[in-house]
Amino acid sequence: MTIRIAFSASSAPIAQSAKEALVRRYGEVPLEEADVIVALGGDGFMLQTLHATQDLPAPVYGMNRGTVGFLMNEYSEADLPGRLARAEEEIINPLAMKAVTVDGEEHEALAINEVSLIRNGPQAAKLRITIDGRLRMKELVCDGALVATPAGSTAYNYSAHGPILPIGADVLALTAIAPFRPRRWRGALLPKRAVVRFDVIDSGKRPVMADADSASVTNVASVEIHVAPEIKHKILFDPGHGLEERLIREQFV
Repeated sequence: MTIRIAFSASSAPIAQSAKEALVRRYGEVPLEEADVIVALGGDGFMLQTLHATQDLPAPVYGMNRGTVGFLMNEYSEADLPGRLARAEEEIINPLAMKAVTVDGEEHEALAINEVSLIRNGPQAAKLRITIDGRLRMKELVCDGALVATPAGSTAYNYSAHGPILPIGADVLALTAIAPFRPRRWRGALLPKRAVVRFDVIDSGKRPVMADADSASVTNVASVEIHVAPEIKHKILFDPGHGLEERLIREQFV
């Protein structure tokens, strides 16, 4: 059976030239008719592709033509149909964010990696944290905080000294960014089903922005985050190079 492939590439010249070479060699079909979508770029472009194609049935197979390629496979023009046929599938549920600004506007977005709150001025942010309707931290003074999925735990979360989570773990990481009070608080592990709410204290003096996979909202008053189990992102990896192996390998670099 012939695998029908749709190609998507970032605007980088190296990604565009790779797409041209692959289309010449294997042909292509529209996204809506594809059995597999091949994304050419870095991790940022992979996230864009997953968001853009989340309503399509085809899984996404990434090949690295960018700088960071944690979600990508190694680039090669050889035997692409064979690689796609042998690829292993991972399913990722994104985070759903609902942010309310200080003037009452509501913004919703999805995040495959993390939802982060970051101070948007010279003063440290002050955040109140509620989990499943129960107040857990009255005041966190920090540069920000984030909630990360297992798939996103090696990204911003890891840079902020958060834990790397196994891909199959039914947990989320809540990680503080440069916490001042409580001193050196490193965050918490939460059940995947948890609903996390941040309320911004003194938002006029200490403005905060929220970001969900680069979808940003400024001057937020509150942000609510939970996993969206009804949305399933299907990602393909070469055998032996899936997310579980990459998450383990990342810890022994």
